[in-house]
Amino acid sequence: MAYFDEISKVKYEGRNSDNPFAFKFYNPEEKINGKTMEETLRYGIAYWHTFTGDGGDPFGAGTAIRPWDHLKGMDLAKARVEAAFEFFEKIDAPFFCFHDVDIAPEGDTLRETNKNLDEIVAMIKEYMKDSKTKLLWNTANNFTNPRWTHGAGTSPHADVFAYAAGKIKKGLEVGKELGAENYVFWGGREGYESLLNTNMKLEQSNLASLYHMALDYSKEIGFDAQFLIEPKPKEPTTHQYDFDVATATAFLQQYDLQDHFKFNIEANHATLAGHTFEHELRVARESGMLGSVDANQGDLLLGWDTDEFPTDLYSTTLAMYEILKNGGLGRGGLNFDAKVRRGSFETDDLFHAHIAGMDAFAIGLKVAQKMIDDNFFEGIVDDRYETFKSGIGKQIVDGKTSLKELEAHAIDIKDINLKSGQVEKIKAKMNQYLLNI
Repeated sequence: MAYFDEISKVKYEGRNSDNPFAFKFYNPEEKINGKTMEETLRYGIAYWHTFTGDGGDPFGAGTAIRPWDHLKGMDLAKARVEAAFEFFEKIDAPFFCFHDVDIAPEGDTLRETNKNLDEIVAMIKEYMKDSKTKLLWNTANNFTNPRWTHGAGTSPHADVFAYAAGKIKKGLEVGKELGAENYVFWGGREGYESLLNTNMKLEQSNLASLYHMALDYSKEIGFDAQFLIEPKPKEPTTHQYDFDVATATAFLQQYDLQDHFKFNIEANHATLAGHTFEHELRVARESGMLGSVDANQGDLLLGWDTDEFPTDLYSTTLAMYEILKNGGLGRGGLNFDAKVRRGSFETDDLFHAHIAGMDAFAIGLKVAQKMIDDNFFEGIVDDRYETFKSGIGKQIVDGKTSLKELEAHAIDIKDINLKSGQVEKIKAKMNQYLLNI
């Protein structure tokens, strides 16, 4: 059955196209710095928002109208697989991502859930034989069901911890079966509401043990995917243990996990943590832990995870600058963990949203590469820190001075010739770059 039969395959038609079902800036075959856009951007489709999302939000029921709405249970799950691969082909997506409950309904027991998963995974594997679309990453949903009320790997109940471990075990097996390039740990409820009833040390130690078990089992079954942590600062607990990249890095280092994980960074999570998207990418990049990206944006006037499709060209440009400086995303990609707005409830809106997001990051790629080629930021930064290249500054950087020597250097200084940070000049120049793509 065709679910999007009125829509042809989306193709690149250039910036002057009036076709709403065409790319204006994303040309998969265009080469930027020796790589095609498709190779660098590695776009992924989020199964949960695109095929299971219904447009609901914390304040209202779903509004989405989908051609599979009339189905239930496993029939609905199978229809979504059919729709997904039709969508992948028409949007020309190289990758997709999913949580276990996105593709198959949970049963009354873990055994029943695994049986449902096996049936749908076999179906997906069959579809993948004739599709270019690969699995970027999969993960276990250990946050939606009421059993996860107090957490999963950080739950105060041992049976819940065991259930979470069982789901992760199955997720690793599914990832291997479908050739996933990454496996994500998304700690949606790994945190606490009040310290008054929380053994924080035990919870964090248990979570680390769960990650070590996952590493051991992946080696046992020969699943060589890159492991990713996705920081999340808010919703639903008061304090999340993986608040941001810096916090999660400290956790990984404390429990000897830093050599085995990288980060899957989400733009909306960055802003909810009080950071910019590019800040989180920079922190991960400079520690060698930038692995993959959930490409979306939040509404800065709302304090919750709106997961809108990315259209802010400043943001996509600065994100691509960090990604290019990272040498690309390796086995990771740009997964559109984004949903159409509640009022955009028609199936056509799914295409319009993805086209907008793919074009926005294509623009970001081209502009960021141009700025790197021109040595734009680098020149300004080098000049700003010039005093650390020689004399007392170089001694500071090389660790070859002391408080006594620094005092002697500073003791008779009367005037210090500071330079402007030139932020206004930088912002104006970025506008110029954006308008000349």
